[in-house]
Amino acid sequence: MTVKDCGVILVTTNSEEEAKNIARILVSEKLAACVNIFPIHSIYRWQGEVCEDREWQLVIKTNLKLFPQLAEKIKSLHSYQTPEIIALPLVDGSQSYIEWLQDSVIHL
Repeated sequence: MTVKDCGVILVTTNSEEEAKNIARILVSEKLAACVNIFPIHSIYRWQGEVCEDREWQLVIKTNLKLFPQLAEKIKSLHSYQTPEIIALPLVDGSQSYIEWLQDSVIHL
């Protein structure tokens, strides 16, 4: 795996418990090397209305080739009708971190 295969997946949840559950499963199933969880304040449009909520942001570090499996797993665990599941590629990273990430996820 090269740095170009690596990326982060962003997901929001409505509770810390749901965020931790998703994170634990993704890491234990080797779909993610690491997941950071942050409390956030979101303002968004839903069904024609502007909404404002406290949410939890997951920053999931993974091999982007795993995105299809990862997205399906998240959808199966998530309480939202339309969960945010978006991928961002890495531009660069330390070689030791990339090697650790590679060793921590499913090898394709």
